[in-house]
Amino acid sequence: MKTCVAIRHVAFEDLGSFQAPLEAAGYSIRYAEAGLDDLGALDDSAVDLLVVLGGPIGAYEDDNYPFLGPELRLIEARLRAGRPIIGICLGAQLMARALGARVYPNNGIKEIGWSALELTGAGRASSLAVLDGVPVLHWHGDTFDLPDGATLLASTSVTRNQAFSWGKAALGLQFHVEATGAGLERWFIGHASEIGGVPGLSVPGLRADTARYAAGLESVAPRVLAAFLSGMM
Repeated sequence: MKTCVAIRHVAFEDLGSFQAPLEAAGYSIRYAEAGLDDLGALDDSAVDLLVVLGGPIGAYEDDNYPFLGPELRLIEARLRAGRPIIGICLGAQLMARALGARVYPNNGIKEIGWSALELTGAGRASSLAVLDGVPVLHWHGDTFDLPDGATLLASTSVTRNQAFSWGKAALGLQFHVEATGAGLERWFIGHASEIGGVPGLSVPGLRADTARYAAGLESVAPRVLAAFLSGMM
């Protein structure tokens, strides 16, 4: 059986709509809890797929979150070895930093809510092709420079670097392709302070948009994953 390890930074940001198709594809899934588990002791060579999930911290906050050091070293080693990795939101930012790119606040702008991506030509030929015209969930205040050697796959009007590939086995996604309508109810609680601090943003408004768009994303997210897994072989 193949093994997938997902690094989780907060309990309510999990694999979401990726979990069932990973299990169906024959992966045994284990979560590694950042801040609790020793990420430096993880035997990366025994992991077939690493997924680095999101979280409400900065990829540059090493002084506040010492686990970022071992996590970055794990990600960098995996990238350099060409072993399969997917980074989502904070995970994509950590991948970018591990590849030498800068991660920083996005001009004080919080991009939170649902909107479609603008796929590049490379994006339309990638595992993200099925997301063309499909609103996805955005939830971030930081962004990153495109790493050297990476291919830009998608943008939005707010954030240029929304998705990138690096070689055939590394995919960084600033947006949340894995989000589910049911799972977001936990986000509305866990991120209550952040929601309340963004003018014009509200839980009822996010809930209404989630009811409108989540099912569409859930229907295509497994195809994104399947295309990535197929393309990396």
